[in-house]
Amino acid sequence: MSKPPVSTAVPKLDEATERMQIRLCRLVGQAIAEYRLIEEGDKVMVCLSGGKDSYGLLDILLVLQQRAPIQFDLVAVNLDQRQPGFPEQVLPQYLTSRGVPFHIEARDTYSIVKRLIPEGQTTCSLCSRLRRGHLYRIAGELGATKIALGHHRDDIIETLFLNLFYTGKLKAIPPKLRSKDGRHLVIRPLALVKEADLARYAELRSFPIIPCDLCGSQEDLKRKKVKAFLQEWERGSPGCSDSIAAALTNVAPSLLMDSRLFDFKSLASMPSIQSDGAEGDVWLDHEPPPHENVEGALLLP
Repeated sequence: MSKPPVSTAVPKLDEATERMQIRLCRLVGQAIAEYRLIEEGDKVMVCLSGGKDSYGLLDILLVLQQRAPIQFDLVAVNLDQRQPGFPEQVLPQYLTSRGVPFHIEARDTYSIVKRLIPEGQTTCSLCSRLRRGHLYRIAGELGATKIALGHHRDDIIETLFLNLFYTGKLKAIPPKLRSKDGRHLVIRPLALVKEADLARYAELRSFPIIPCDLCGSQEDLKRKKVKAFLQEWERGSPGCSDSIAAALTNVAPSLLMDSRLFDFKSLASMPSIQSDGAEGDVWLDHEPPPHENVEGALLLP
């Protein structure tokens, strides 16, 4: 693992960049506190792809590392999947300039994916599984206690609708997840952050973005269709994405249909007992808050 000298120079940010950084730090800090994503003594392995999201994640965690009341370490990890034309010097140069310890792992998953997936079909699933396996192994080798990924709020909402439309499941991406073998904890500190804010921050910070040529050229991906659908919906009903994000933290199992989450069979009337309404029809009386209030709720420290 490379351990570049820590940079002592802290360039002053312009007003627009500083405002956006404060906003992102607040949202990431809120997610960390609410879901206990990072704790005292953690060694957080930040998975850096070279895209705007992972750059933003690393940058904000570096800021919080200096300000947080707890001590935690960061190490950046990039899995070089041997995609043709991948600019392999970009990330080492950037990380060295920031004084961030890093590890670059070269594994030719690109050839495996291209060999096994017919031309024109979606490569994301296999690519993700191969990448995840290597990242888990690297985390063990580096002694990382948490694996931080750059999924943001839009990713979570899009995954919710992908599962609704195509798999018949009501699930999304959680902010914190334990691996199947129980050895690793995956965290998503950007869970409350909008993609548009990350894109703007990447522009303001001039991150050296590396495009993903493996899957980025597949225009018929279901995720892209869902993204376009949600963007059109947001244009027609501004603030609906805020409401969807809030709904993911405000679930009423008794008003769904999954008997594994709520015991419908045993549900009976209780005429002589006052109910607290937690499982009753009091939910039906609640008026949805205005969209603008949902966003405000998410931004509270």
